[in-house]
Amino acid sequence: MRPVIEYISYRECIRDFYEEQKARKALSWASFAESAGIKSPVFLQYVCEGKKNLGERTAPQVAQAMGLAGFESTFFCKLVALDNAKSESDKKEILESIAELARVHKVKPITAEEYQFFKSWKNSLIRELAPCMDGANPKEISRATRYRVKTGEVREILEFLQEAGYLTQDAQGNYRQADRSLRMGSEARNSASKTVQKAIAHDLQVQMAELATDALKNDPAQGRNITGLTLGITREAYGQIVEELAECRRRIVAIATESARTEEVYRLNMQLFPLSDMHKEGFIQDSPSSKGVKDE
Repeated sequence: MRPVIEYISYRECIRDFYEEQKARKALSWASFAESAGIKSPVFLQYVCEGKKNLGERTAPQVAQAMGLAGFESTFFCKLVALDNAKSESDKKEILESIAELARVHKVKPITAEEYQFFKSWKNSLIRELAPCMDGANPKEISRATRYRVKTGEVREILEFLQEAGYLTQDAQGNYRQADRSLRMGSEARNSASKTVQKAIAHDLQVQMAELATDALKNDPAQGRNITGLTLGITREAYGQIVEELAECRRRIVAIATESARTEEVYRLNMQLFPLSDMHKEGFIQDSPSSKGVKDE
């Protein structure tokens, strides 16, 4: 079993503990459940299979049965709470507490590190901006930001980006990116990973949409490109459009990373969302009602 802070899924953590202990001392699901104060001999097996869930009461009991104590037990219980959370705001609150737990105990759970980076648009901005300003200090980087990220914030962000491995700094004080392009959740393997990524992405997307609104209101047209389409589509067409958008993003990343130079930092939003409730209200539309109206 790996250290508990390396897990995103509490179910995977339980499974690894069980397999390890079973190999050592012939642990059974029944004896494991009994040690956790759980009456059903197959309950924890069902938890690992996704058929049952741990709750607020049973999580610390299972953590104790697994020999977890201190912040490790707290971390395990937070993974359970994160898996059970229904709203994006609840997930965000739990991820914030995981990040704070990591800071206090000087540990780096993968949930906290990725959340820390993607929770604010300022982190990705500074990651792109710092490497294109040779020898730049936090004050100069702050001056180069359109939405005025304060000097103190820039300093803190730079420290985090270096500590987390997103940026490196050479002897001349120049920043370099560890990876030219960065993608959220490239290591997602299970539903728990995807749950964490969804929670992380939600607020960032809201922040970026707000910045886009600000740009639409205040930036000159020649410095931006914001267009849209209103479409009547089928469910099949929706899937095809999503695939096309994914391919478009891949091509855009390839274009952007072809050159090592950066002259400005841009944000590209791609948003496809419903304006109607045809299926929810029981109206089924099998074909598009129009070919689309472009909103310039």
